[in-house]
Amino acid sequence: MSTIVLVHGIAQEQLSADTLESQWLPALAGGVRNSGNHELADRLWRGGRPGEISVRMAYYGAQYLEKGAQGVAAATDLDENALDFAEQLALAWLETANEFGDSKDRREAAMQLASIDRAGKGQQGVRAALRPALNGLTKLRWFAPFGIGLASKFTWRALTQVTRYFTDDEFRVFAQDQVLAHIGDETRLVIGHSLGSVVAYEALHRTDHRTALLTLGSPLGLQNVVYDRLRPPPPNRTVPACVTRWDNLVDNDDLVAAHRDLAPFFPPAAESDVKPVTAQSVDNGAKPHEGIHYLTKRTTGRIISEALTEE
Repeated sequence: MSTIVLVHGIAQEQLSADTLESQWLPALAGGVRNSGNHELADRLWRGGRPGEISVRMAYYGAQYLEKGAQGVAAATDLDENALDFAEQLALAWLETANEFGDSKDRREAAMQLASIDRAGKGQQGVRAALRPALNGLTKLRWFAPFGIGLASKFTWRALTQVTRYFTDDEFRVFAQDQVLAHIGDETRLVIGHSLGSVVAYEALHRTDHRTALLTLGSPLGLQNVVYDRLRPPPPNRTVPACVTRWDNLVDNDDLVAAHRDLAPFFPPAAESDVKPVTAQSVDNGAKPHEGIHYLTKRTTGRIISEALTEE
């Protein structure tokens, strides 16, 4: 059991819980220190070593390396349902870029969306190389270095990892189980980044242990793709009943996050008044979706300090 549980996002299959903890924990302590709470920061990390507060990574990335897993499959090896999901996700991100991207990406996204409209959205039964949204996404400057699209084997792998979570029930349960394995009576905070925020949200619906939740760069509000596929379904698609507070942080340039304010999507659970609260946006510089950059912010440190001290 752990006081703080960390949940990673995509493209971590070559790492491990230990290597991710060695990266996240100093950043987490740094954010707390940047917020002015030096005593708590020392209890998290000091002198190159973990402190007295237990912090563990819920790691599910290695499952993507299993033989035949979608995380390492070629695009043309995926079944039509998975390809359809990947195309819908790419289309949603194109639409987000059209609204929130920089001027060049907005123009490119608008052109790609117009082309898709002419060809017909959501074509079924086409091979991956012909999927217009997947191909269109690779034209955007924002997504190309992040690794979404068909530009290379690595970028396709990153996108299909999101797809696998939503289309493979066995994998979905496995990922959530890694979170639940670290949650107990002493747990005070669960932090989920990117896809990890989805895993954390769904896992917390399966436990009664009360804890705070912090989501970073979360796609939970991405309608028609992520939000509509969340479990449990309505009317229980609320803030998990065990959550004592839910903070959400977003860089305005983080296109993965799509909808910044999650409150309209997740009402309080029965007999609770907890809603997602999105603080003023953070600035992660040239890497707006980078988990480490989210953790080092003073806003993040303040939230962590409050979550660990609240009764």
